[in-house]
Amino acid sequence: MLVVMHSHATPEQIAQVIAAIQGMSLTAHPLPGATRTAIGITGNLSAVDPNALAGLPGVLELLRVTKPYKLASREMHEADTYVRLPQTTIGPGTFTLIAGPCSVENEEMILRTADFLVSQGVRLMRAGAFKPRSSPYAFQGLAHAGLEILAKARARTGIGIVTELMDTENADAVEEAADVIQIGTRNMQNFSLLRRVARSSRPVLLKRGMSATLEEWLMAAEYVMAGNNFNVILCERGVRTFSDHSRNTLDLSVIPPVKHLSHLPILVDPSHGTGKRDYVPAMARAALAAGADGLLIEIHPEPDRALSDGAQSLDFPGFARLLESLRRLADPLGVVIN
Repeated sequence: MLVVMHSHATPEQIAQVIAAIQGMSLTAHPLPGATRTAIGITGNLSAVDPNALAGLPGVLELLRVTKPYKLASREMHEADTYVRLPQTTIGPGTFTLIAGPCSVENEEMILRTADFLVSQGVRLMRAGAFKPRSSPYAFQGLAHAGLEILAKARARTGIGIVTELMDTENADAVEEAADVIQIGTRNMQNFSLLRRVARSSRPVLLKRGMSATLEEWLMAAEYVMAGNNFNVILCERGVRTFSDHSRNTLDLSVIPPVKHLSHLPILVDPSHGTGKRDYVPAMARAALAAGADGLLIEIHPEPDRALSDGAQSLDFPGFARLLESLRRLADPLGVVIN
C-alpha cells in the first residue's frame, strides 16, 4: 500500500503516519517527491486496514500496490531513480559506460586500463577480484590482493570501481574497495547475499539471472531495497536459450518493460550477452537505441592473452571506435554519454 500525503502536509504529520505504520508492525518507506511525500508500506502478509491510516492528519489518499515487488515498482515510486556516484550519475538521459577487464590479473594491467579509460572520458571501471568460474581449475581472481590493486587505481586516477561480491564473508573488504558492488548472475537469488548488500552504503549493480524472468529479477531487487538500500542498478547480461550462435541470448526486449514497470536504471552487458568481441559493438549500439541507461563492457589491453573472457573483450582501439560510434548515435537521441 502507498500512503499519499497532501502537498501541505507537515513533517510532524508525516512522522505521525510513519509511527502509525510502525505501530502495526510494518515497515514505512518515506518517498519524498517534487510536490508531496508518499509513504510506502511493506511487511504485510495480508491487506492493510485503510481505516487505520486514512483519517490521520495530512493524508490525501491510500493506494493499493498490485505488484509483488513494491519498492521497485512505479506504482509506489513513479519518478525515475538516479544513482548518484562521486564520479557520475546513472539514470535516464545519460548513457553510462562501465568498462574494464573481466578480472584483475596484475597491477600493471589494471593501472594501464584505468589510465586509458580516464583518457577516453570513462568514469567507472569494472574488474573482478573474485571470479565465479564454471570450472574450479580456471583462474579465480586475485581476491584481496586484487581489491588492493583496484583501490590503488582509484587513488591514482579518480576512476570509480565496480567489482563483484560473491559471498557475505568478503562483503566488508569489497565494500571498502568498490564504488558499486556487483551481484553476478549466479547470485541473483542468493538471498543472504542480497540481504547483506541491502545494509551497504554502496549502490548495487544486480545482474539478471541466466534463466530469470523479469518478475524474479525485480523481486531480487526488492530484497535489496527492502533493507533500505534504494540505489539499485539492473543489468541485462543475456539469458540461456536453445541458441548456440552466441554465448547467451541478449534480451534487449526486456528494456522497455523494465522502464514501464520499474523506476530503476538498467544497463546492458553485451560482452557476456554475446561472448564474441565481433558482436559486441552492434549490440552495444542496439542497447543505446533501445533505451538502456548504459553499458557494462569488457576491454583488455591484450585480449588474446587475458586470463578470463578474452574472446569477448575489446582491445583499446576497438573500444575507442565503439565509443565514437556511441557518441554519434547518442546525439540525435538526446542522450549524454558519460
